[in-house]
Amino acid sequence: MKTAIKKTTASKSKSGNTGTAANKTTTAKATAKTTSKTTAKGTVKAKPSAAEGLRELFVDSLKDIYWAEKALVKALPKMAKNATSQNLITAINDHLAVTEKQVARLEEVFKSVGEKAAAKKCDAMEGLIKEGESIMEETESGPVRDAGIIAASQKIEHYEIATYGTLAAFATTLGEDDAVLLLEKTLAEEKEADVLLTEAAYNTINFDAKEEDQK
Repeated sequence: MKTAIKKTTASKSKSGNTGTAANKTTTAKATAKTTSKTTAKGTVKAKPSAAEGLRELFVDSLKDIYWAEKALVKALPKMAKNATSQNLITAINDHLAVTEKQVARLEEVFKSVGEKAAAKKCDAMEGLIKEGESIMEETESGPVRDAGIIAASQKIEHYEIATYGTLAAFATTLGEDDAVLLLEKTLAEEKEADVLLTEAAYNTINFDAKEEDQK
């Protein structure tokens, strides 16, 4: 009788261990599956046309900023038309002339690296230009709108400074010396434009805009 009880207990114990092992296996599989899904969601799948080397990335980035500068040539006149400060209007129009030269200079960069000048839509610049338009829509004409235009313009300048700095670094690494000189010239112009906008803001415009709060 005792022997039978022992066998039954052992059988139950063995069955219980098997169930525990099965549960562990199931849990492990579920964890692995979840981890796999997480990794898949966080990984960006490259397009068929994705750049495979630095030169391709460099040329692709050139196309991006080429589109951006051409779009800016169309956007700047609207900013100038909606500004009221003569200093700001002059600064925007002056930068428009500079931007037109920068478009031509980018075409020289393409030529220097043996590529045909082509534009590829720049989502960043499109967004920055749209933000500038929204700022003008959301502010009354006068110092407050002028301050908003400067803010939008400086965001654009900072994007361009970052882009041209990166392009110049890429060109240096690739040994494209002619392209480096051209890109660094534009980079210097973008930095100067940023300084001029800051001076326009702090000389009068921001303070005039502040006075509107007190009326």
